Amino acid sequence: MGRHPCGYLRNSHQYSAIRSSDPCTGLGYSSCPCALPLSGVHCELCCCNFDVCDREREVENLTAERFEITPIKTLRDVLVFSLDRNQVMVVGCDSSGGIGPKRLDSVKVDGQTLGKFTARVALMEVLSTGAKPICLINTLCVEPKPTGLKILQGIREEVRRAGLRSELAVTGTSEKNTPVQQTGLGVTVIGIAKRIKLRIGLSKKRNVVVSVGLPLVGKGVLSGERKGLVADTTDLLRLLNLDFVNEVIPVGSHGILHEAETIARESHLEFQLTQRLRVDVRKSAGPATVILATLPERQLHKVHSNIDKPTNIIGQFL
Repeated sequence: MGRHPCGYLRNSHQYSAIRSSDPCTGLGYSSCPCALPLSGVHCELCCCNFDVCDREREVENLTAERFEITPIKTLRDVLVFSLDRNQVMVVGCDSSGGIGPKRLDSVKVDGQTLGKFTARVALMEVLSTGAKPICLINTLCVEPKPTGLKILQGIREEVRRAGLRSELAVTGTSEKNTPVQQTGLGVTVIGIAKRIKLRIGLSKKRNVVVSVGLPLVGKGVLSGERKGLVADTTDLLRLLNLDFVNEVIPVGSHGILHEAETIARESHLEFQLTQRLRVDVRKSAGPATVILATLPERQLHKVHSNIDKPTNIIGQFL
């Protein structure tokens, strides 16, 4: 609903119900009959304008200061902000271009599959920090129907997989003005965590780094998922629920080695690769087809019993 700079509701019967003889009470600042939306244009009929509505500015400034957030430095592919002494906000995102059902797409997949994997990356980035996603924003660079609808179905499928169906607000937009011949998509996820529950920089010396899933990209992702070679949100949640796992992190285009070194730097440790590697640690893992977990080596057998995807020891922290 648009609003006059002085705070009046647009409909005359609404503003008249809140009029007051006091020029600065209620929802407005005068008995101004103006119903202009907030546009920065001075209203000649109003005895209040931008120059004298200081009280409203003060209220807005107080509100802004109250909810001021402070960035917290991290090497992960997320943004972390301190909300107050007890809570932090975590923001993760992912994007995709040239992958989808459109004529000019380089990799042909249906919209539902695209939505599922793109949402999965952003959700896992946020979940891996210990945060609980509260909002998912999708930016669909395609028409609403049929492509946009199919992509949204995949996003909702991944939200259900993460167990967030009734708790996560989903919003977004699509291209309604221009015909689109190539698919583009962006997904952003916002989560909240208690500061003491934040799972960043918690790995310890002599922890082993274990990979779950295999690094796959392009068409290999689809065949790999059918064969049970791709890590997913369910695997990440299972790892988070194991009390001996210190940290988890999804692996994308940077590869396994990069993410292992990221964990090491966050925890002020050194990372040493194992001499018996059975997986390519420099290969892109596409839409987060691999998850890394850090844990004591003596607990490794419990990972095997809880996860039914390929697991490999990547190295150890020193």
